[in-house]
Amino acid sequence: MTVSHESPTRTDTDSLGPVEVPSESLWGASTQRALNTFPESSTPLPRSFIHSLGLVKKACAAANAELGKISLENSELIQQVTKEIAAGKLDSHFPVSVFQTGSGTSSNMNANEVIANRCSQLSGKKLGSKDPIHPNDHANLGQSSNDVIPTTLHLSLALALKNDLRPALSKLRKELAKKSENWSDTIKLGRTHLMDAVPITIGQEFGAFARQIEKSIQRADRGIDLLGELAIGGTAVGSGLNTHPQFGTLVCRILSTDTAINFREAINHFEAQSSRDDAVELAGILCAIATALSKVSNDIRLLGTGPRAGLGELQLPETQPGSSIMPGKVNPVLCESLVQSCHSAIGHCQTAIRCGQDGHLQLNATLPLLASSLHQAIEALARGCQSFTQHCVEGLQANTERCQNYAKNALGLATALNPKVGYDSATKAAQLAHKNNTSIHEAARELKLLDAEQLEETLDPKSLALPHSAKRELE
Repeated sequence: MTVSHESPTRTDTDSLGPVEVPSESLWGASTQRALNTFPESSTPLPRSFIHSLGLVKKACAAANAELGKISLENSELIQQVTKEIAAGKLDSHFPVSVFQTGSGTSSNMNANEVIANRCSQLSGKKLGSKDPIHPNDHANLGQSSNDVIPTTLHLSLALALKNDLRPALSKLRKELAKKSENWSDTIKLGRTHLMDAVPITIGQEFGAFARQIEKSIQRADRGIDLLGELAIGGTAVGSGLNTHPQFGTLVCRILSTDTAINFREAINHFEAQSSRDDAVELAGILCAIATALSKVSNDIRLLGTGPRAGLGELQLPETQPGSSIMPGKVNPVLCESLVQSCHSAIGHCQTAIRCGQDGHLQLNATLPLLASSLHQAIEALARGCQSFTQHCVEGLQANTERCQNYAKNALGLATALNPKVGYDSATKAAQLAHKNNTSIHEAARELKLLDAEQLEETLDPKSLALPHSAKRELE
C-alpha cells in the first residue's frame, strides 16, 4: 500500500475561480497561482523588502482609518498583522520568487492574502473566508501593486542604507581616522604610478582613506534622501483612481514617523511609477561606494605585501593559514574578501541599471529583480565592510623602521633639491644615486651641490612630508 505524504489542502477562490492551497498556509489563491505559474526559484524576494511591505500596509491601514475609509476595529486588526510581517514573524508565508510579474503584483497580493487570512485566524474564522478582512477590499484599499511595490522598494532600500550600510561605513571611517591620528608623525615613502615618489606620513595616507569613506557616508545619505519620494497614492497608473486625495500624503507622514526617515509624496505620480531613475541613481552611488572600499582594501593589501620580499610597511592581522602547502604563509584574506564583495555589488548594480532601462509607458516592469539586485548590493557592501573593519583594520600595525628606511633612501628626495640647484642638477644627483646604489644625500654631497648643513635641512624626510607644518605652528 502506498502512503501519501502530501500536505492536505483547502480550496480558495479568486476572480479566476477555485485553487487548491496548502491548508495551513496564510497565502491564498492569487499567491498559489503565482507559485504554480512562475519558474521555481531559490531566489525569494529579500526578507527586508517583505518586512518593509508590512510597514507600508500598516501605514495604509492607519491612513484609511484616519480618512474614514475603514473602521477603526478593522484597521487595528490589519495593523496587528502587518506588525507581525514587519517583524519577520510570517516570513515563511511569503514564498513567491523574484522572477514573477514585473510589477510585483504577486508579492502585493501575497501580502494582502496573508493579512486577510491572519486576521481571520485571529478572529476565530476559517482561513480563506475573507472574514472580517478581504484581501482586496480592505488590505489593498486605496492601493495598487503599481504604487505599493515602488513605495516598498524605496522604503526598504532607504532602511537598508540607514540601518546596515551607513553604520558599517561609519565604523570603518572611525577606525581609519584613529590609525591616521596614531601614525601622524610616522614618515614613509609616497608612491605614484606604483613607483617611488616623495615622503608622506602613514597618517596622511590613512587620512585619505578616512576621507574616502566619509564621502561614501555622504553618498549613502544622498541615497536615503533621493529615495524619500514615494509613489503611494498614484494607484494603477499615477492618476490616483479609487483613492482619497490625501491618502499618499498621510501614508508618507505615518512612514516618516515609524522610520525616522523623511518620506514625502511624489511630486509627479506618473513619473514615480513609470520610471525607476532614482533606483538607477542609487546604483551609481553604490558603485562609487564599492569603488572607494576597493581602493582602501587594495592599498592596504599592497602595503602589507611581504613579509620579506614585498613593501611590508603594514602588518596585517593573521586570521588564518594562507596555504595548504607552504607552511607559515599568511595572506591578506580580509582585503580579498572585501574586494570580492565590491565586485559583487557592482555586478548587482549593473543589473539594476538594466532594470531601470526597462520602463515602458506607465510602468517599469522589473521591480522584483530591481529590489533584489539593490538589496544584494547593499548587503554585500555592508557585510564586507563590517568584517574588514573588525578583522583587518582594527588590528593593523605599522612597520615603522621599514617605512623610515624607504623614505630616507628614496630617489624622490631629489625633488627637494629643485628650488636650490635646479631640475637638471637634481636629476644628476638622482641618476648618480641610482647608479651607485647610494642615497640622494650622498650623491648630492659627491656632486657638491650644497654644503652639509644645507643638505641636512633640505633632504629631511619629515619636512618634505609636512612642508607647511612650520607655517601652521607659527599661525
